[in-house]
Amino acid sequence: MPFEKLQIIEPILRALKTEGYTKPTPIQEQSIPVILKHRDLLGCAQTGTGKTAAFAIPILQILHAEAAHDKGPKHIKSLILTPTRELAIQIAESFTAYGRHTGLKHTVVFGGVSQHAQTEALKKGVDILIATPGRLLDLMNQRFVHLQHIKIFVLDEADRMLDMGFINDVKRVIAKLPTKRQTLFFSATMAPEILKLANTILFEPVEVAVTPQSTTVDAIKQSLYYVAKSDKKDLLIHLLKDKSMDRALVFTRTKHGADKVTKELVKVGFKALAIHGNKSQNARQNALKDFKAGNTQVLVATDIAARGIDIDELSHVVNYELPNVPETYVHRIGRTGRAGASGIAISFCDAEEKGELKDILKLIGKPIPVVEGHPYPMSQAEIAMTVPKKDNRSFSHKKPSSHSPGHKSAGAPKGEKKKFWGKKFGS
Repeated sequence: MPFEKLQIIEPILRALKTEGYTKPTPIQEQSIPVILKHRDLLGCAQTGTGKTAAFAIPILQILHAEAAHDKGPKHIKSLILTPTRELAIQIAESFTAYGRHTGLKHTVVFGGVSQHAQTEALKKGVDILIATPGRLLDLMNQRFVHLQHIKIFVLDEADRMLDMGFINDVKRVIAKLPTKRQTLFFSATMAPEILKLANTILFEPVEVAVTPQSTTVDAIKQSLYYVAKSDKKDLLIHLLKDKSMDRALVFTRTKHGADKVTKELVKVGFKALAIHGNKSQNARQNALKDFKAGNTQVLVATDIAARGIDIDELSHVVNYELPNVPETYVHRIGRTGRAGASGIAISFCDAEEKGELKDILKLIGKPIPVVEGHPYPMSQAEIAMTVPKKDNRSFSHKKPSSHSPGHKSAGAPKGEKKKFWGKKFGS
């Protein structure tokens, strides 16, 4: 379906053509008509699905139509609230691209930098404001930002807002919004606390969901290590000693866990940094910058980074702990294998993570190669208790891999055999 079928106006169609876009993605095809009808929307979609355009295009169209009849001074009519500076900048770039022929003005505000340029832009008048919670509240307190004219409010990456501890700031912003407004709520996962927040700010929303694409998983070499929780640190160190694992993104479930793993890696000589919600924005930016530049071998992260890190040449993702929400597994491993490059995703599974593993397998609908013969194996009895009952069959390769974790066709170090197990595989 071309964008024309969605009743997109000519100025935006012209901009989309310049950007090389001709057909909407599934999230855009489902969301744009709903938003153009001024309905509230609850959207579940991950990064890479075209989510930003799904709300940016209809917002631009709605405000462009209203601008033709509004001859007064400019007021902020749409607010997009997003958790990080990186995402705010990315969203602002999208509004610049799609709205270049609409005459609408937008600006972006975030912390960690001087507010002068931001306040100067606000004084000139803007139609659309993209903001992070902390800086927005600061500017509101200084009376540089007024929200009484907001007609469309977007809460983007809601799950990351909660993970980063922004929930109270978000509620403070929402309290200042007009009661009569259109609200668009986007989250990559829909845990109970996310749905609870959505229910407090949405009115009869239309639900739109785009499931993780299997191609994301298929393009990445995955492997699974059964390992006791107490041995995970040593197994990670063992794997990182392989020279081909030159840059690895390691995921933990908690901020404390990220700091603990980082400390252990630094202790044995690895260049490692942690990135999570307790770190300042400058610290996160500097850690990410060093990692992208190759000055840091290992970045240990909680899931705030799962949809904010975009590195074309990231070779390895390691799930030190399996995520509680299965969709997060797809987000995590999707940080590697980008831009057509090969990627390797390694996951550790201990006896307490049986449920998480079962949910992940159900979601991705394909087996994960199990690595055997590594230096820190669980006992057969422990493995038998850990493997989900419906998926406890293993099938050996005819030709076990003998490559390192950095080899393009493998996910296990030399000498460590792999078995496959998973839903209806090998029958």
